[in-house]
Amino acid sequence: MTTMTDASVREFKMPDVGEGLTEAEILKWYVQPGDTVTDGQVVCEVETAKAAVELPIPYDGVVRELRFPEGTTVDVGTPIITVAVAGAAASEAPGGQPAAEPAPAEEEPEPTGRQPVLVGYGVATTSTKRRPRKGPQAGVPGPAQAVQAELNGHGGTVAEKPRPLAKPPVRKLAKDLGVDLAVITPSGPDGVITREDVHAAATVRTDEPVAQAPAAAPAQAAPAAAPATSAPAVSYDTARETRVPVKGVRKATAQAMVGSAFTAPHVTEFVTVDVTRTMRLVEELKQDKDMQGLRVNPLLLIAKALLVAIKRNPEINASWDEAGQEIVLKHYVNLGIAAATPRGLIVPNIKDAHDKTLPQLAEALGELVTTAREGKTSPAAMQGGTVTITNVGVFGVDTGTPLLNPGESAILAVGAIKLQPWVHKGKVKPRQVTTLALSFDHRLVDGELGSKVLADVAAVLEQPKRLITWG
Repeated sequence: MTTMTDASVREFKMPDVGEGLTEAEILKWYVQPGDTVTDGQVVCEVETAKAAVELPIPYDGVVRELRFPEGTTVDVGTPIITVAVAGAAASEAPGGQPAAEPAPAEEEPEPTGRQPVLVGYGVATTSTKRRPRKGPQAGVPGPAQAVQAELNGHGGTVAEKPRPLAKPPVRKLAKDLGVDLAVITPSGPDGVITREDVHAAATVRTDEPVAQAPAAAPAQAAPAAAPATSAPAVSYDTARETRVPVKGVRKATAQAMVGSAFTAPHVTEFVTVDVTRTMRLVEELKQDKDMQGLRVNPLLLIAKALLVAIKRNPEINASWDEAGQEIVLKHYVNLGIAAATPRGLIVPNIKDAHDKTLPQLAEALGELVTTAREGKTSPAAMQGGTVTITNVGVFGVDTGTPLLNPGESAILAVGAIKLQPWVHKGKVKPRQVTTLALSFDHRLVDGELGSKVLADVAAVLEQPKRLITWG
């Protein structure tokens, strides 16, 4: 991913950090022109259609140029940073200036403890380093300065005037609405500006047009009179509309769902089931010594019930090969779990879930959820899924008609578990009830097979002792 442009300067190109990705957005730069970098040092963080990934530089030298600002979407293979490699030319920074002096001992960058690995790089032999942070400015408390540096995402670079505290999505919103963060009074904890603060600021200035040109471009004076044939100028009422660019995870999700909806003929079936005994079992498992420290919740038993149903009906675990006109039966289950994250909806999967015991499945689920919430899900974790579960019940929704993940044959939606009147042993009693919905690809799953799988899942959740006899 590097190119020699002369005897001493190399270009680092945007790599393909996943399978077949074509572009990535630069989220953060951890270095600036003049900084010294070493082999394996993380220089930036990018967001692909699948995950946020840190990119290490594969050689030593001095940063010459950052080709793109943060927030730019760059095609794979495009140079994003130039570095003067170690040698005579590397002793100077851009413009012929001396390279930045090494940081003093008290400003040594802290190792992150992570060892990013990209194809062709191997594991870095040195600790990952980021640009050293300067000390807090006069009048700015130390902890607040640290929070500011993290939220601003500039590797700890401190401007002469403190930057307003705001997360990157809020900064993007303010930019789209043409709102200056410096004039906003923050309402969030620790003085952080929220989305509501930005919208409130935009509301009081609805007579101003949204800035359309990049912030760095000089303002252009409007012509005294537009030609008679020109179209009228268009302005948007920022209190009534917000325009959000479609990219990253949202763009990939949209493309995948359109492809799924118009490629695979979907069928969805529903069943409402009494899960009172399953809920009791969840409480019992929380006290079990073998489950201590693990995530035990209804989703764990629902996942296990689906795995049991797949074992009894293995034809459901398949995919459709359009090119070969074949049905590909999978002898393994990579169980996808749909997760709502700040970056959008992602579906990482538990590899070989069919081979896991209940404690192992609980551990894998816990790791999957934690990693997704922290935004650290890798592209590999979202590839190769065979069947998926989406838990819409966490939002208080009864059920839905989920769309298949591309390449998968089935997806199970789990609705909210609610206390409802239910006929139990001939009497109406309050019972814990939920509704399940199974969508499947009707090219390879007929109504009989889909119904058997859904009925088996429901049967296990109604009588969880079947986990022992069927599993």
